[in-house]
Amino acid sequence: MKLPRFKLEDYLAQYEFKAPYLLCCSDAESWTQKEILDFADAEMLSAWESLHLGYTEVPGHPLLREAIAQLYPGLTAENILCFGGAEEGILCSANVLCGKGDHAIVFTPCYQSLHELPLAFGAEVTAIELKEEDQWLPNIDTLKNAIKPNTRTLFINFPHNPTGVVLPTEIEQSILDLADKHGIKIFSDEVYRLLGSDETSWRAPLAAQSPHAISLGVVSKSYGLPGLRIGWIACQDTALLKEIEYVKHYASICGSAPSELLSTIGLRSGKNLLERNNAIANSNLKCLDRFFEKHAQHFSWVRPQGGCVGFVHYKGKTPVDTLAQELVQKQGVLILPGSIFDTPSNYFRIGFGRSNMPEALAQFEAFEGFK
Repeated sequence: MKLPRFKLEDYLAQYEFKAPYLLCCSDAESWTQKEILDFADAEMLSAWESLHLGYTEVPGHPLLREAIAQLYPGLTAENILCFGGAEEGILCSANVLCGKGDHAIVFTPCYQSLHELPLAFGAEVTAIELKEEDQWLPNIDTLKNAIKPNTRTLFINFPHNPTGVVLPTEIEQSILDLADKHGIKIFSDEVYRLLGSDETSWRAPLAAQSPHAISLGVVSKSYGLPGLRIGWIACQDTALLKEIEYVKHYASICGSAPSELLSTIGLRSGKNLLERNNAIANSNLKCLDRFFEKHAQHFSWVRPQGGCVGFVHYKGKTPVDTLAQELVQKQGVLILPGSIFDTPSNYFRIGFGRSNMPEALAQFEAFEGFK
């Protein structure tokens, strides 16, 4: 198995720790270790202070899995498998769900792993393009027509990266009905769940709704704890979870003990973490509303309903890749061109989960190159 270059990570590696203004970030405002420990109750503080730095349980610390299970109505710790971030969860799951002779479907643009890993493990992959004129929502008839007798898995990501779109109830239910009818597994990347616009109402995760669904979660995005590198999958099918766990033996084997405990503390105080990060995201959204109204001749977007990223259509004549290069060199502002998502038109991803976003946006607005 030879994997292609990961465009997003390769691009960020050039600039992420050098550019002073990151206007493309996909995570919410992060926390300090002290801030998280301040949320700890007596039980967790004692566990932290007496922590031994040995190997941990392969599925994840029992307390961590119990905390995660609270996010999935009807599921228990036995339905949770933890990983070193969401990426490992995608890799291990794709290895089990996709192989030679299988067919998979994925909506694009998407996080590169959701498309490339099924291919790398030997599956035939049909990519269904989402379009701005459709509000970046999937067409159910197109999905129906893409299903083949050997279709085994549908890979979806909502709230969507890079557009921030959330599935309406009727489209979500149609996808669940199709999976049930054809016996298709749904791998549902839900890493932005519970973060986003105040106007968004959150339904249950897909793993809680269907025995055919696998939900991917992580503390990196909505909770603002990317440095802990803790992700998970939730699934009603414990036998399938065990198969995926066997693949994890070839990857991280087990998680970091300090990260698992800090993540447990964070998730137990999840309401506090989400409340702050949602306040930041919604304040920044209002700032972006004003910006796009002022510069409507240059930009358009479908306003994100979930997560902290959006996909902006640049109407200028300059190619977005050139714009991005000049912007980071002259203003120190980093955006993510749509070519990273294999989108040929002039789009770029913007992030609004961090508290300094207005400052970065002001630097962007001061750049004469986009006008």
